[in-house]
Amino acid sequence: MTRSLHDSVPDRRAIIDRRGIADGLAALPAGNERNGFALKILRGALEQGRAEVARRLSLDPDRGRAAARATAYLHDQILRLAFDFVTNGSVPEPMSIVGLGGTGRGEMAPFSDFDLMFLTAAKPTQKQEATVQAVLHLLWDLKIKVGNSIRSIPELMTIARADMTVRTAFLEARLIWGERSIFDEAVKRFRTKIVSGTAAEFVAAKLAERDERHRRMGDTRYVVEPNVKDGKGGLRDLHTLYWIGKYVHGVEEPSDLVRVGLFTAAEFKKFERAERFFWAVRCHLHLAAGRAEERLGFDHQKQIAEVMRYADRPGKSAVERFMQFYFLNAKTVGDLTGIFLAQLDEQLAKKGFRFALPTIRRKPRRLSGFVVDRGRLSVPDDRFFAEDPCRLLELFALAAREGLEIHPAAMRAAARDAKLIDDEVRKSARANALFLDVLTCVNSPELVLRWMNEAGVFGRFVPDFGRVVAQMQFDMYHHYTVDEHSIRAIGLLAAIERGELKQDHPLSTAIMQKQVGSRRTLYVAVLLHDIAKGRGGDHSEIGAAIAMKLGPRFGLDPAETETVSWLVRHHLLMSATAFKRDLADPKTVEDFVQMVQSPERLRLLLILTVVDIRAVGPGVWNEWKRALLSTLFEAAEERLRLGHKQRGGRSSSTSGSSNWLRRSAGRAARRRPIRSVCPTATGSPNRRSGSCRMQGRLLPPEPISAMRFQTS
Repeated sequence: MTRSLHDSVPDRRAIIDRRGIADGLAALPAGNERNGFALKILRGALEQGRAEVARRLSLDPDRGRAAARATAYLHDQILRLAFDFVTNGSVPEPMSIVGLGGTGRGEMAPFSDFDLMFLTAAKPTQKQEATVQAVLHLLWDLKIKVGNSIRSIPELMTIARADMTVRTAFLEARLIWGERSIFDEAVKRFRTKIVSGTAAEFVAAKLAERDERHRRMGDTRYVVEPNVKDGKGGLRDLHTLYWIGKYVHGVEEPSDLVRVGLFTAAEFKKFERAERFFWAVRCHLHLAAGRAEERLGFDHQKQIAEVMRYADRPGKSAVERFMQFYFLNAKTVGDLTGIFLAQLDEQLAKKGFRFALPTIRRKPRRLSGFVVDRGRLSVPDDRFFAEDPCRLLELFALAAREGLEIHPAAMRAAARDAKLIDDEVRKSARANALFLDVLTCVNSPELVLRWMNEAGVFGRFVPDFGRVVAQMQFDMYHHYTVDEHSIRAIGLLAAIERGELKQDHPLSTAIMQKQVGSRRTLYVAVLLHDIAKGRGGDHSEIGAAIAMKLGPRFGLDPAETETVSWLVRHHLLMSATAFKRDLADPKTVEDFVQMVQSPERLRLLLILTVVDIRAVGPGVWNEWKRALLSTLFEAAEERLRLGHKQRGGRSSSTSGSSNWLRRSAGRAARRRPIRSVCPTATGSPNRRSGSCRMQGRLLPPEPISAMRFQTS
């Protein structure tokens, strides 16, 4: 069970010379000052060792895992020295000192907790407890944060049976010092009495724990200040895969995950690359903060980007390039997690039990040539996409239309074959229609678009979108990367169309369900509004030009394409006007109307503005913004509606706006809650056409000016 982890640490004596220090401690004279001298010697050794590990990392900043192993080695030696000093060379009552979790795995960031268990064969004696206390006090005096417990083997078994955290920690247990026979007996009992027959229970508990951790961290891997250790797509997710593999198959090293069929060799290389990168970031973060810091905040991102030797490029700073690489690795972790769990589910299913029973209703075995495997959409063979690359788009269109999950085997094949998407596929009318089906399906477009993005199909089919995948927005305002922000905005747009946000946005809901002339115009505009981020220059202007190119390719007519381009060019106009200008000034409304020019643009711009703001992050949308946007919309809508009557010059229009603002102030105080003005859109799919019924053009049944709403 014991691993020779420290064999991989080069020139160990330069980190700490344990024998030399042990001789120095043994030579200390007896007396009251002996402990003080020992503490001074050990503190000097610890500081010198940490400095050496940091020096090595500075010379090779990508070798974070090597630094983590060197740090674990240093702490092991300090512990051994402390224990031998406390026992003064005598033979104490037998016990094992066991490393748990990361300590047991032999990987510690510079300021990680030192997780130890003092293990005894039977109930600890007073002498054993006194020895443990003396060792702990010495470590605490060295300012080492120690997670500790003293357990007998029977007590450990009882606690591990009831506590999944203890069970997980001991799963990676490693003997650091002391009696081997006690440790070996504990491992034997743990495997036979705790682990045996409980694989499904452990897997379900670890996945539930992971999901709860993700919720605490924001439930996305694309937050702009991610948690390197516990965030979605971070180190803990990789460790969870290893724990599951170790629990179910007894693997001793992560590389054994290939042997037991949970990863291919190529997939495990991705696992290793991501792990090495995250360990490097975590170690640099600890050193930069001078403490156990796991959140990669703005204040440390620039510093670590510089230390890891990222450089500025045209249109993209060094820190943005560093963070983009961070998010690409987080995305890789997500991809690997899906593959791993699917393989594990298949393996457990063969034994008669599963941890991820499908909850989706039964489907036919065949669907447009695809295979439906236990409620999940899959491919019949390995050549399926190569025979017709448009099927890469059809996979996601069918998933969106039929409400099916995609089998990880199909996701794996799609990721492998995404490179088959070339210019011919991009120009294909069928492929573009399938893509538009996904984008505009009212059911859950964001989920399927996220799958498409993770498979790499999205970025290959729309290369301009591929350029913003994992693109960091280095400011305190945006919470997510550009691609995640855009996909979330599309999801919010669909939720508004379904009527799910009617209480928050009654006006936007009514417009979306009854007043939008072309819903696909709005969906495409939302997709493209930030597509030129990170290119230098004004992303709105560059994005408008991209929209003019992509609109016809997607199948939009010239009028729709022009509207999309205008919306992208001016997607910040409404928020800038509402939040930065005086709405009581008639010229504010007049200037805004001069830019908008039509009621249809105004309606589309309002909805785009709402979803853009809400997709920035939690807590960004508030009542103040709602009131200002509502006021501006109503003023502009009335100004546009009455514009044909105002032919007497500017004085007439400004007077009209001014009168409206005075009237609206009185109306706002008298308004009551708004009742529903239109039926909720169901968005039921049209099975024959493969697209949502609500796609296409909808003629507004009545002018929006006929309705009055308090909020947007």
